[in-house]
Amino acid sequence: MADPATYRPAPGSIPESPGVYRFRDPAGRVIYVGKAKSLRQRLNSYFADFAGLHPRTQTMLTTAASVDWTVVGTEVEALQLEYSWIKEFDPRFNVKYRDDKSYPYLAVTMGEDFPRVQVLRGAKRKGTRYFGPYSHAWAIRETVDLLLRVFPVRTCSAGVFKRAGQIGRPCLLGYIDKCSAPCVGRVTPEEHRALAEDFCDFMAGNTGRFIKRLEREMREAAAVEEYERAARLRDDVQALQRALEKQTVVLGDGTDCDVIALAEDPLEAAIQVFYVRGGRIRGQRGWVVDKVEEATPGELVEQFLLQMYGEATIPREILVPARPPDEAALIELLSEQRGSRVDLRVPQRGDKKSLMETVERNAKESLAQHKLRRASDLTTRSRALQEIADALDLDQAPLRIECYDVSHIQGENVVASMVVFEDGLARKSEYRRFSIRTGEGDVASIYEVICRRFKRYLEERAATGELDAGTDDEAGRDATGHGGDGYDANGHGGDGYDANGYGAAGRGGAATPIDPETGRPRKFAYPPNLVVVDGGPAQAAAAQRALDELGIDDIAVCGLAKRLEEVWLPGDDQPVILPRSSEGLYLLQRVRDEAHRFAITYHRTKRSKSLKESALDHVPGLGPARRQALLRHFGSVKRLREASAEEIREVPGIGRATAEAIVAALRGESPSPAGQGS
Repeated sequence: MADPATYRPAPGSIPESPGVYRFRDPAGRVIYVGKAKSLRQRLNSYFADFAGLHPRTQTMLTTAASVDWTVVGTEVEALQLEYSWIKEFDPRFNVKYRDDKSYPYLAVTMGEDFPRVQVLRGAKRKGTRYFGPYSHAWAIRETVDLLLRVFPVRTCSAGVFKRAGQIGRPCLLGYIDKCSAPCVGRVTPEEHRALAEDFCDFMAGNTGRFIKRLEREMREAAAVEEYERAARLRDDVQALQRALEKQTVVLGDGTDCDVIALAEDPLEAAIQVFYVRGGRIRGQRGWVVDKVEEATPGELVEQFLLQMYGEATIPREILVPARPPDEAALIELLSEQRGSRVDLRVPQRGDKKSLMETVERNAKESLAQHKLRRASDLTTRSRALQEIADALDLDQAPLRIECYDVSHIQGENVVASMVVFEDGLARKSEYRRFSIRTGEGDVASIYEVICRRFKRYLEERAATGELDAGTDDEAGRDATGHGGDGYDANGHGGDGYDANGYGAAGRGGAATPIDPETGRPRKFAYPPNLVVVDGGPAQAAAAQRALDELGIDDIAVCGLAKRLEEVWLPGDDQPVILPRSSEGLYLLQRVRDEAHRFAITYHRTKRSKSLKESALDHVPGLGPARRQALLRHFGSVKRLREASAEEIREVPGIGRATAEAIVAALRGESPSPAGQGS
């Protein structure tokens, strides 16, 4: 018997979305399938209080060895998927529905003179249209009750229908307008059949035209002041919309297709496939693969299809997230293997698009779960750090890694980022960002940011008495001369506190020194074991040169080139090649990509801010209130630029000197010396 604590999902790893989950035994067999409005709440309830569970549930938990789940969009989708999986896996701890006869269908008896809407179980009958199956009859009855407002089709039995015709009085539903009462001749057989056909069209997914028609009639009724009729039509629209929310997302009758979606990052890709047969989801499967080379979504789809359908059964339709580069050739190959035409499509709208979005959510969840397991595995992280130490010939594993990246567009708004990983995990409270002053290329920018960061490191150590080092007043100031060096991940002057409020400390090392005057940790006083820069040999050499000039010789440096994922050491002519499957390379890639993301985020923020600046921002003595007053007075910057100093002085609060400064700023001139205005 297994201990449920051994396979309990990590805290926070379970999504709060609706979904379906599976418990498996040590052999991988599914022993229980369940659904939930919130997967996190439901699965946590299994592990929170074992003693308080039902004995059958306790037996199931001790028999199981693992649990997994699939995210869906709505509860109805969860119902449908639960049904499909119970049919497929026949789990021993589920209530068993042996065949389709156990599941209710919504049926419309179109073969009768007066079609009837009803819930049916059992073998299908000729001349009857079926919708479903549903896991619960109440789900059908709620939907029917809503739709009868708009499509008042007969629902009574043959005996009730016959008796109402004999006595000339309809049943209760006829009096409350939820039946058109064909039994007493309120509508002709043709009119009633038209209502039944509209009902079937709505259930088959042709919903838009009915809602649009009712909305049009509602507006027309309101226009002629028939407000009571307009209100009834409004309620009908709301009833149809509520019914739509209750419908399952399975496709039309006879639809056989595979729905493929992917989620990717620069390192890995997750593929999810939902198998739809007869309009219902019959199964699901997922893969996570390392991206050996740069590939577009279409190329990933093409590679997957070739491997997936080498031996598997090919459906007549395959829905994909992106078209493969050689689409025609791939379709021809798949059609030849199947023996008939295979359609490869990217869904754009409707139920297939909705189902594709559900599969895509599952692919993203699968990738997130994979990365969480890989990053949180202590053994894996330890192996990655040791592989890096061995590859770079370090004395010890790099418990603290700092990575630097530069971001700009054609040399404008140049910024740099610094991210910190400790014990192989991101430490976001230690992230910093820099405004680059030189802007002379990536190599010069790397040299500058390393100099500034480690000058601060020396200053902090000197302040604590650990060494005697001179200070540089320019260290830690951004391009505007303000103390912008080392902004944290939120854009503030980071104080180095960690997520719990304690002074940041490197794992396996001493705590960050505390400033005795402020009582706060010194932001740059803790050094890394390894500095990684985004780039090749030139960037690595620039970082090493900066450290050498500062007299720092106990910090290792390397560069990670993005194109071939080569690791460059300063002064080496050949790169260090780590295997693609190496955990060490995986960690370096994660660190580099996080630095790239953080740099781009800051660059976009700075660029956006610069685009919003105007020449008025730099006029001395002209604050936001006066700028707004100027724009209100003149209406636009163009008219303000055409105005003279005397005209500008008409604005309250603008003196002669300020007016002349405004004219000079807007026309690119130097202001003439003048007396002070008031």
